[in-house]
Amino acid sequence: MLDVSIVIGNPKPNSRTGRIAEMVADEVLAGVEARKRVIDLAQHADELFRWPSQEMADLNERVADCDLVVFASPTYKATYTGLLKAFLDRYPANGLRKVTAVPIMTGAGLGHSMAPTTNLIPLLMELGASVPWPGFYFNISQMDQIDEFVAATAGQIVGRLRGLAPLAATIGQQSRVRSEGQQ
Repeated sequence: MLDVSIVIGNPKPNSRTGRIAEMVADEVLAGVEARKRVIDLAQHADELFRWPSQEMADLNERVADCDLVVFASPTYKATYTGLLKAFLDRYPANGLRKVTAVPIMTGAGLGHSMAPTTNLIPLLMELGASVPWPGFYFNISQMDQIDEFVAATAGQIVGRLRGLAPLAATIGQQSRVRSEGQQ
């Protein structure tokens, strides 16, 4: 069974950004046995800046142990939100090394459509996550096209995963090199 988390960095609880991220995850996971958890950071904002915080440590550990994590954020000042940044700042280098990450950002226009690729992906990779696809951006003014976006995004994700599967299986069986994090 896959462990999947959806981390929503919108300061507004139950946001459109969160709903879009959940829709993409549900489409990717259709027919797959998975344990899915939604972490709406707006509901944990009081704890984000407390050090130490057992609640945040537990959430960070839960996410780091996942197979697949969707990180979703609206675009604020051309990048992801401070809420998502504060959550990710709690990880050490390579803290997400077990995670395959899906970066999704939303915004009011296409002017920020590169934000997931230029801003969020480098941060996720710095933390050790694998990101084998471009960042995904949805223009909120096109909510009437959400089904097409979800289908296309999920299709790209599943297609890339299927393309990587033979390579991963072959190398996983034949390589004598230890994987990162193994002693």
